[in-house]
Amino acid sequence: MDIKKIRVAFLRFLGWLGIVVCSLIIRAMPGRFVYGFARNLGALGYLLAAKQRKIALDSLHTAFGSSKSDREMKQIAKGCFIHMIKSGVELIFLTARPALLEKRMRFLGQQHLDQALARGKGVILVSAHFGNFPLLLARLSRAGYTSGGIMRPMRDQRVEKLFLSQRKRYNIRTIYSQPRNVCVDTTIRALRNNEIIFIPIDQNFGTGGVFVDFFGRKAATATGPVVLAQRTGAALLPCFIVRQPDDTHAIFFEPPLVLTEGKDSRETVALNIQRLTGIIEHYIRLYPAEWGWIHRRWKSRPNPEKGGA
Repeated sequence: MDIKKIRVAFLRFLGWLGIVVCSLIIRAMPGRFVYGFARNLGALGYLLAAKQRKIALDSLHTAFGSSKSDREMKQIAKGCFIHMIKSGVELIFLTARPALLEKRMRFLGQQHLDQALARGKGVILVSAHFGNFPLLLARLSRAGYTSGGIMRPMRDQRVEKLFLSQRKRYNIRTIYSQPRNVCVDTTIRALRNNEIIFIPIDQNFGTGGVFVDFFGRKAATATGPVVLAQRTGAALLPCFIVRQPDDTHAIFFEPPLVLTEGKDSRETVALNIQRLTGIIEHYIRLYPAEWGWIHRRWKSRPNPEKGGA
């Protein structure tokens, strides 16, 4: 009997059960209580989740060093926890109320998206695990856009089924990141069908990507968006959803990125992933609590023997 596996299975069951119960409560909750409930739950999570709190504070120290005080970084970390819980709660609450979802989210720079789609080669929305990004896709769907995203499946299949059914209700295409060849083929077909594909590139990518500067330190980063743009001619459009003080959301569409050419394809990819990462860093600096600091972004390190810095 493997005690560790039993423990993991039990904890995942509890997690799934908690999501189901919370979903029932949140869907029935009057709107005026939703954000206060989420804010208090997020603050409690910050106090209780010691491991995740430490990861967040370590990440903040890596990013900001001495440019922010310990107090400022603790405020950002706590804000990050509150943001994550708010995002989860309102995802349940707003997707059950499509008209309210539309009302609480507005597009800024939408002309950049429409002009890119007019080219007929698809659009790659390059973003991050920033803001309530699942709501971004739901809002695009409500506006009549055909969209999807490349996603890692949840470790618990029961939880994955819950989120998958929600995406299906909004006609959001789910493209799983593995198997890789299926992911690439499905994405290319979607882009050639002039669809929108959302790709976040802000998480540690191990040894499979390129190392670029992120807050002054090398970070392993996925190359998919630039490689796909090279193969299909799809537009690369940075896009971010930002929570406003009243808990509405603004969705920013930046102008499309025109690829900078390097001396070869590999350098071209690295140069443009660096540019996209710079845009992501810019938004995180503007709205630091909106990003997921509990992720170990700098976990993988460059190999000096392969020319890493």
